[in-house]
Amino acid sequence: MDTFLQQLINGLVQGSIYALVALGYTMVYGIMGLINFAHGEVVMIGTMVAITVIGMLTNLGVPVGLAAVLALLAAMLVCMALGWSLERIAYRPLRHAPRLTPLITAIGMSIVLQNLAMIIWSRNYLIFPRIIEKTSHEIGGAYFSNVQVLIVLLAVASMAGLLLLIYRTRLGMAMRAASQNPQVARLMGVNVDRVIAAAFIIGSAMGALAGFMVGSYYEVAHYQMGFMLGLKAFTAAVLGGIGNLAGAMAGGLLLGIIEALGAGYIGDLTGGFLGSHYQDIFAFVVLIVVLMFRPSGLFGEQTGERA
Repeated sequence: MDTFLQQLINGLVQGSIYALVALGYTMVYGIMGLINFAHGEVVMIGTMVAITVIGMLTNLGVPVGLAAVLALLAAMLVCMALGWSLERIAYRPLRHAPRLTPLITAIGMSIVLQNLAMIIWSRNYLIFPRIIEKTSHEIGGAYFSNVQVLIVLLAVASMAGLLLLIYRTRLGMAMRAASQNPQVARLMGVNVDRVIAAAFIIGSAMGALAGFMVGSYYEVAHYQMGFMLGLKAFTAAVLGGIGNLAGAMAGGLLLGIIEALGAGYIGDLTGGFLGSHYQDIFAFVVLIVVLMFRPSGLFGEQTGERA
């Protein structure tokens, strides 16, 4: 039971990160029908920018807490600009092209961003500065840290804020209108180009936050870290129902829990054969099963409500 509770806590933390990244996929897909496979690299660049800014500011004598806040803001601004640039330069000219063309372009942009990050930050693993001292707490024989609590709380607050934006603002109404029928939305005065750009910008900002969380949690970053994280977040979006905001959130949390249980609880049952070294297997097994038996995801695609 201790193992189950421990892995459940770990899964909630990891799933919160997956959910934030998955929202970037599902927002863009909901409006454009495009899988932005470069989104994982946007998350990676957010982590790298945060590491760089924290290092620069702390060297100048800025307190580490203030440096972390400023680094998060800088990472979000850089990722927002990067998301806007991707949409404007790489995807907008291909909006009316065959569906395979922008998909190949997205994969190409992912490779370009990976190599650009390698040139700027090198091939080496970078250490993410420790922002706060980790303290452990116990509940029912399982342990969790203050960093894990902060990650979950930040993720929940961000997801709640996004839902308020989508369902309680004019921009959110425009996003839902463009998602349901772009042509009619244009006739009603909605600037669909701006709405799509806003979806990329908002999704990239949440990706930067997720990247900051990953860095602070694992305390290490690498130029290839966005590839696997992006694939798992895409799996979470498919699991919940691609294009469905609530589904992306639930899919991320569920995938994190499945992965953690597979790495820990099931790993113990198999004598370590299916332990943490094989935890990626569980994410892609889930993807295969969902695509085979429920391609629309657990919650389905809410085409009239998605953003």
